[in-house]
Amino acid sequence: MNDLLNDKLAIRDVVENWVLYRDAGDWERFATVWHDDGWMTATWFQGPAKDFIEASRKLFKKNGSILHQLCGWICDISGNRAISQVKMTINQRAPLDGVWIDVVCYGRFYDFFEKRNGRWGIVRRQPIYEKDRLDPIDPSVVLDLDTDLLASFPEGYRHLGYLQAKNGFLVRDGLPGLHGPEVEKLYDEGKAWLAGSERPGELL
Repeated sequence: MNDLLNDKLAIRDVVENWVLYRDAGDWERFATVWHDDGWMTATWFQGPAKDFIEASRKLFKKNGSILHQLCGWICDISGNRAISQVKMTINQRAPLDGVWIDVVCYGRFYDFFEKRNGRWGIVRRQPIYEKDRLDPIDPSVVLDLDTDLLASFPEGYRHLGYLQAKNGFLVRDGLPGLHGPEVEKLYDEGKAWLAGSERPGELL
């Protein structure tokens, strides 16, 4: 029981460190939450963790504002494997056609963890995008959105994708949401990971 509790505390520590280190621009310590083969998927980035760290560093230097908050958390552990899920919000501020905008996206970080040489680290982080909203910082502003472009993004990250696309990001389609085959596939990949699968699912 004590070993299980210690493992859960160690995993939760990594989950919280990810947010604090990344949002504060503490890149040296941010690298410690991943294993060397770690993989990150987001709306605007898909690739190895080391490349995500560098992309995040460049965005941070340009004053790109993407911040995160965490809430409830669960974790399933099987030997040296774990699946962690934590409720999160993504908060992005950026200009949209000359108007400063806040987008808030609600979802979960679905993480594939492994304990190697006594250290828990992230092998794959796959966000689940549940719903989002878009608001001008000045509430008196009336937005004129491109409805076709807006509708081209999945419901869970429709406004986040719209804002990012308008700011030059290539936004990935087909990421997991609250319902649908994409998230069901992810859950199946998580179960397979806990059962000893060779890979942490399909790296989107």
